[in-house]
Amino acid sequence: IIALVSLYRPGPMDNIPSYIACKHGEEEPDYLHPDLKPVLEETFGVIIYQEQVMEIAKILSGYSLGGADLLRRAMGKKIKSEMDAQRQVFVDGAVARGVDRGQASNIFDLVDKFAGYGFNKSHAAAYALVAYQTAWLKAHYPVEFLAASMTLDYGNTDKLGVFRQELARLGIELLPPDVNRSRAFFSVEPAADGGGRHAVRYALAAVRNVGAKAMEEMVEERDRNGPYGTLTDFASRLGADGANKRQLENLARAGAFDSLDANRRRLHDGVEHVMRFAASTEAERSSGQTNLFDTPDACAEADVGLRLPDGPDWPTMERLANEYEALGCYLSAHPLDRHAHRLRRLGVTPAKDMSSFAPGAETQMAGVVIGCQERISNKGERYAFVQLSDPSDTCEILVSAKLLREKHEIVEAGQELHLTVGLGRDEGDMRLYAREVRPLGELLARDRGDIKLVVDDVCAVDGIRRVLESAEPGGDALALIIRTADCQEVELKLPGRVAVTDLFRSSFEELPGVSEVLDL
Repeated sequence: IIALVSLYRPGPMDNIPSYIACKHGEEEPDYLHPDLKPVLEETFGVIIYQEQVMEIAKILSGYSLGGADLLRRAMGKKIKSEMDAQRQVFVDGAVARGVDRGQASNIFDLVDKFAGYGFNKSHAAAYALVAYQTAWLKAHYPVEFLAASMTLDYGNTDKLGVFRQELARLGIELLPPDVNRSRAFFSVEPAADGGGRHAVRYALAAVRNVGAKAMEEMVEERDRNGPYGTLTDFASRLGADGANKRQLENLARAGAFDSLDANRRRLHDGVEHVMRFAASTEAERSSGQTNLFDTPDACAEADVGLRLPDGPDWPTMERLANEYEALGCYLSAHPLDRHAHRLRRLGVTPAKDMSSFAPGAETQMAGVVIGCQERISNKGERYAFVQLSDPSDTCEILVSAKLLREKHEIVEAGQELHLTVGLGRDEGDMRLYAREVRPLGELLARDRGDIKLVVDDVCAVDGIRRVLESAEPGGDALALIIRTADCQEVELKLPGRVAVTDLFRSSFEELPGVSEVLDL
């Protein structure tokens, strides 16, 4: 592990293939000079550690320990005048000990190449010990280890994204934020399936713009007096200074109140009602007054003391957009989930599978733009790194200056795109290059848009009929999946065919009583 830590750096990493081949006996180590074998034998002829640089200078050129340390520092600083002076001392010293001048100069160049980036071995050993400890924890306590790692970076949505991907890879469930279950920071609890496994519960403090201190106080109140029974109960215990408008709005967007009221829009739009109710309740307590709603039973029965605006929840896409705004990720679902079957049928590659392709390959991708960083090239042209999210993963795609000029209006956050991408390497790392970019709707328009409507409330029937009456004739089929009171499902294929457009689909998604719109 010490060697790995030291090898994976800009200078030494060039010799990783040689190190591996020599370690496995596939190549013979090159010790540069017979006298250097004792110094380089441990690392199969590869200069890795700063101590080796100093030993080479001592053995080959007669440096003192102090002089060898000056050489090490000069190589690290890369000051030409110092390097020229050190080269002369190194080569002259080696020649005086019988080494060919040309060979001595070549050895100096090799030492210089690696010394500027090398670790001293004791430094690498400290890193390796931490690497060993964390690897052991991850191997034996993966849920706890990842929860702790996420807590360490709870304010960094990019790092949290990396940990979410690792949770998914390991099959560990990430439970959503919940005012009745979440702690202020990431925590561990039994998984929802009840199979004895454990899951990570999303931290309240990891919701954007809520603040750790306010969330800790919210959890402390819950620990002292029990779970929040209703929104009225929550508001009455919140107090006038418990949370501000932005904090409560973002908690609602993130779904942290779903266990109290699944209608996120209702609470989001009614945050000021919550704050007024909290302030008035605290004022009454302070003045010693009581009312009907002071009793726990009254608060638990219904939210009669807190009046929130009536109305339907956000449509699915708006709900997910708000969730992303609050969390920096799609947690409960993904905007492309509704197209999953069609994208598979059309041969679109999931982001998580891109690593299986070799450099030079080309494939199709689809996703939602979650970020776009524009840069200026040496020629003064704008190009961009686009962060793309699909249900499997996120990835970064380089969009050239020419393509960015042509497609600038659609390469922005929130857009659903279909891309042709090529794979290449950039300084050893895999890079995705956009060959073509177009709206995802163009791809889907070429495919049949047969859909199923999942209906769990009879109130949806009139709305479905109105949408169908206004639909244009086409070649797409529709079916209803009716969920009955006893949890059975009945599928009905509707007669006739219509044109399933994005507007047509979104009309169904916004209907009360329609819980899902799925591709056939």
